[in-house]
Amino acid sequence: MNAFILTKKTFRKVLWTCAISVPVFAIAQTVPTGKTVFSPVPVGVPHDVAPMRAGNSTGFPEPLREKGKAIETRVPEKSDDKPAFPGQTRAPYEPTAAFSVTTITDKLKLPWSLAFLSNGKMLITEKSGALRIVTAAGVLSEPLTGVPPVSAIGQGGLLDLALDSQFATNHRIYFTYSEPLGETHSNLVVARATLDEAGGAVRDRSVIYRTFPPLPKTLSSNQGGRIAIARDGNLFVTIGDRSKSPPWAIAQNVDTPLGKVIRITPDGTPAPGNPFIGKPGALPEIWSYGHRSEEGLTIHPETGELWETEHGPRGGDELNTPEAGKNYGWPIIVHGVDYPGETIGQGITEKDGMEQPRYYWDPVIAPSGLAIYTANLFPQWKNSVFIGALRGQMLIRLSLAGKKVVGEEPLLLDQQARIRDVRVGPEGAVYVLTESGKLLKLTPK
Repeated sequence: MNAFILTKKTFRKVLWTCAISVPVFAIAQTVPTGKTVFSPVPVGVPHDVAPMRAGNSTGFPEPLREKGKAIETRVPEKSDDKPAFPGQTRAPYEPTAAFSVTTITDKLKLPWSLAFLSNGKMLITEKSGALRIVTAAGVLSEPLTGVPPVSAIGQGGLLDLALDSQFATNHRIYFTYSEPLGETHSNLVVARATLDEAGGAVRDRSVIYRTFPPLPKTLSSNQGGRIAIARDGNLFVTIGDRSKSPPWAIAQNVDTPLGKVIRITPDGTPAPGNPFIGKPGALPEIWSYGHRSEEGLTIHPETGELWETEHGPRGGDELNTPEAGKNYGWPIIVHGVDYPGETIGQGITEKDGMEQPRYYWDPVIAPSGLAIYTANLFPQWKNSVFIGALRGQMLIRLSLAGKKVVGEEPLLLDQQARIRDVRVGPEGAVYVLTESGKLLKLTPK
């Protein structure tokens, strides 16, 4: 495909009016003319950098559970990797509370997200496009009507959901999904609707935000799609870079939402106070940039701060606290290597003006759902961070001292399942979704 040039204003207008007709699947780079070039050429290893071929991404051994030692026993994928500060990775094993596991249901199909309704009921998305209600006793509803068609290819599909801050009175929900654009393309959208629980339906559905450019469905990796409702009622949403291997540098460009965390109002407009409002060439909805594939997002229940997890390539999974206007480095700095084992970019892990993760994993765990525990049911879990691990097939609990990770504990290893989401229930129990179709409830033993 030949490169082509459009001004950002014209390009976005075309996308919103006739998105299907724009065959874009490329990166954006700002050039001196003030226009934006879309090129299909990714950013690989520079000619002056020797490729670093990793060779230790085979298998996933049982985590070491010896108090005071790191649970990770594999050597890093990036052979010259080193943390930027003590405790940034491989925190010591810290066992805590005994718990019981109850399987509420095992009849789900690739569940992705859940939210708590009244009377112990939960609303659950399934990646294929179904939205269901499950009771505390495990009774599963038929798929609700009114859900739009989704492009359930690769990492795309019906993804996250969140309840409006005034849900008790307006019954409004938000959800993200991969919107099919004709036979070949898709993009991530944020939608809102009214939940009609009695009628088994969602009504008054509308798309409030569309990402751009539309990309081929084959570029289905790194979708992002997590939602977190801030205390002021605005929405934080993660948008992945949709990159393949070698990675492209689109996450560094602030004229596209790809590879960003955005902050929008319930109507989908840029939230007041966003850091790029009024800055030429930048999208006003962007909150932070330089992200890859952010599949965990939550608001700290006590501080109101935003916390996020994202996938690295081979090595470099991250835990971040994204702040307004900050650059989180992808793909310029990364604690890992590309999937074939080669160096990414200059092979650096630090650079001025780019933020370090609060914590990282090398090799990867493939982090997904994210929750911060401040409830009282498990006193020993107070101020813990829970992270679902897909490749790691476990639930990870991180102990915090302030924002610093000081301990790590692998849980649910006996389930041998990819953990897609984790939430803290209103009563303080921990709820977990597995890709094998289970909804689990963790309570004190």
